[in-house]
Amino acid sequence: MGHWFSRNIVEPGKLPMLLALTAFVLTFLITRTITRLIRAGKGPFRDLSSGGTHIHHVVPGVVLTVLGGFGAVAGGRYGLGAAVFAVLFGTGAGLVLDEFALILHLDDVYWTDEGRKSVEVVVFTAALVLLGLVGFAPFGVNDVTADERQNRAAFLLSLAVNFLFVLVTLVKGKFRTAVIGALIPFVALIGALRLARPGSWWARRFYRRRPRARARSRIRGYRGDKRWTRVRRRVQDLIGGFQERTPGRGSTSD
Repeated sequence: MGHWFSRNIVEPGKLPMLLALTAFVLTFLITRTITRLIRAGKGPFRDLSSGGTHIHHVVPGVVLTVLGGFGAVAGGRYGLGAAVFAVLFGTGAGLVLDEFALILHLDDVYWTDEGRKSVEVVVFTAALVLLGLVGFAPFGVNDVTADERQNRAAFLLSLAVNFLFVLVTLVKGKFRTAVIGALIPFVALIGALRLARPGSWWARRFYRRRPRARARSRIRGYRGDKRWTRVRRRVQDLIGGFQERTPGRGSTSD
């Protein structure tokens, strides 16, 4: 195990990424736990305020992200400094993205349905970083052989085809599939071949005179949303602690 860790994580310079990801996930989980305790009025935790102004944890998150980001750029991928700045960056990013919905809506929507976007963004970010950590590269570069890399034409063609799949998936209204497909081309291929989501640019442009395709798109979109929204909400409830509002000392997000 130690040899594998050294060969695949330490030597390639991926240790800072692993530390940042670990700090990111732990910070999010700890922050969610504390905010749930504040909301329930349990424990010693209280909302932070200064001069009557509520201080959201996105504020120290921004500071830590800036310090960690600039420090990581200046410090490289090896050594104690790289590890420390990676932890700072991961911690700050966890605090910031935990209140992503607040930044998006410019309102304290932490415990509302709009606030679920924060949990979704955090899970999505952690998944993408994990894919990068284990070796997935954008547009299938990791799937290209050494001979194809030496053949510039074949290499560029492979990149162009994979990028085209991602682009088609994106204009079909499948943002999550497109982002994952940028790292796993097979996913982008499936997204590019399947029907577009209703309301997407592709559906408006190419299904305008195809009523059957338009109807199938709406039915499939409805069924997919009905199936996966319920699952997604349950996962968000489990991770983010969403529930019916109960009276307590803490009413906001921090």
